[in-house]
Amino acid sequence: MPRPTLLLIHGFPQDHRLWAPQVQALADVADIIAPDLRGFGDGKGVPTVMSMDDYASDLKALLDERKVERVVLCGLSMGGYVALAFLARWPERVQALILCNTRSNADTEEGRQARLETARNAFDKGVPVIARGMVPKVLSGKTQRERPELVASVEAMMAQQSPDAVAAASRGMAERVDRTPMLGSIDVPVLIITGAHDELMPLATSTAMHAAIPHSRLVVLPGAAHLSNMEAPELFNQAVRDLLQELTQGTLA
Repeated sequence: MPRPTLLLIHGFPQDHRLWAPQVQALADVADIIAPDLRGFGDGKGVPTVMSMDDYASDLKALLDERKVERVVLCGLSMGGYVALAFLARWPERVQALILCNTRSNADTEEGRQARLETARNAFDKGVPVIARGMVPKVLSGKTQRERPELVASVEAMMAQQSPDAVAAASRGMAERVDRTPMLGSIDVPVLIITGAHDELMPLATSTAMHAAIPHSRLVVLPGAAHLSNMEAPELFNQAVRDLLQELTQGTLA
């Protein structure tokens, strides 16, 4: 089997730098693409709302431009929402799926209102304030105590995002559809990764997806919270490496 292409989809409100622990570490087993979602990183203009389908369409256009036929989609948090939106529209382009610290269901009404408040706060209070408030939610207590340099870099990455991008993504997440009904029909290998201490996406959300998706496996990373790929990179990379190698060897569909 040819080398797989791994498309890494970052979360909110981050950019491609989220995947720094993976880009070099996995380059020997896959061709890696780690783009910025529209508006993030480079600060390019965005509409008032960026739906998960909009981001997925951007990614498809990127793959078309690079003449990549099939990919292993790996999305963390909001990136997982985008990955499911992509799979729903172009299943023939997906070789395997990696869902990290994410969930399939839509927001509750309370959750939607919180997203809309975040969109307002991006302008009224500023993105650095949002970033500062998110750090304790995305990194475990252990990480915060023992890895101050990682805490600082994560906060800086989030603080640097444009208010327009943060607001558009928040509104897009608020209106996303429930993808749970499609889980049972996913017919590609699926790896679900989460952190044992993820409070934003509690373990039950991952175990529910694992139970609903055929051909899925669940990996829970100890000591990690929401940004499991950064907090436990060795364990995260090994889980992804195992999947990629099985694809290359033809032991997975």
